[in-house]
Amino acid sequence: MHSAPVIEVKDVYKSFKSIEAVKGIDLNVGRGQFVAVLGPNGAGKTTLVEMIEGIRKPDKGEIRILGKAWKGNEDELHQVIGLSLQETHFIDKLNVRETLRLFAGFFGLEKSRAEEIIRIVGLEDKVKSWVVNLSGGQKQRLALGIALLNDPKILLLDEPTTGLDPTARQEVWSILLKFKEKSRASMILTTHYMEEAERLCDFIIIIDKGKILRQGTLDELLEIDKTEGKVLEFIPENQDMTVAGLFENRGFRISWESNYEKGIVGFQRLENDLADFMTFVKDSGIRLKNLEFRKKTLDDLFISLTGRHLND
Repeated sequence: MHSAPVIEVKDVYKSFKSIEAVKGIDLNVGRGQFVAVLGPNGAGKTTLVEMIEGIRKPDKGEIRILGKAWKGNEDELHQVIGLSLQETHFIDKLNVRETLRLFAGFFGLEKSRAEEIIRIVGLEDKVKSWVVNLSGGQKQRLALGIALLNDPKILLLDEPTTGLDPTARQEVWSILLKFKEKSRASMILTTHYMEEAERLCDFIIIIDKGKILRQGTLDELLEIDKTEGKVLEFIPENQDMTVAGLFENRGFRISWESNYEKGIVGFQRLENDLADFMTFVKDSGIRLKNLEFRKKTLDDLFISLTGRHLND
């Protein structure tokens, strides 16, 4: 259980000319809670976070941080928030140590805090390297270090691992998990990576086209249709447009993906439903090229809600 919300978003809207980016979103983040805002590109995640961090003003609705509105409280709220945007632009000809000391100075922090952050984000061997010479993963760790400099009560991260290779992504996750263990801070993280949301956050909000589709813990989201989380993915050998029609008005919850030429079915009782499904396949004259069982994922939930994948 979490205490009173440190972030409150009430019926917030934001448009850019004819594009409605955020359409009436409500959410609360409790103290110590790590929340993932999960959705595909263009879902409205960045716009939502930019309003929470005070960069943009909502057209309608209210946002309060630690019970306070941004207007008139900017200086106070900036002191308690750490943030990392999708793209962080540094001064190329400053090295890692100089960059962190520069930002530490903005918060009135001692140089020793910069040295502490260097250790936290694992950049000890890069302290004298110019920022321009850092790899993508190293730059992202530096950006994360800057977000952590002021020991924030609220951490706002907008797609912090987009474009990183798997190793660099794991390094960022490790830093955030250690921060979560040692801090009572709250975090909002936007991402379109299912594993990132599952790994880092204890509450997940799925959004698309500016609206919240579902929200809850991972277990709550995956059990929302009362299945046991068993998913069968099958690829027919006789792939043609008539295959999709065979799945209509059947007792199975089959999602046919024409773009991928495969079907997905969720089972409530695997031991009973599988036999019935195989009988249906045989009677329909479908020849299976591939059959795969796996646990239900957030992507499966997103497909059931929207008909497309999170990364489409």
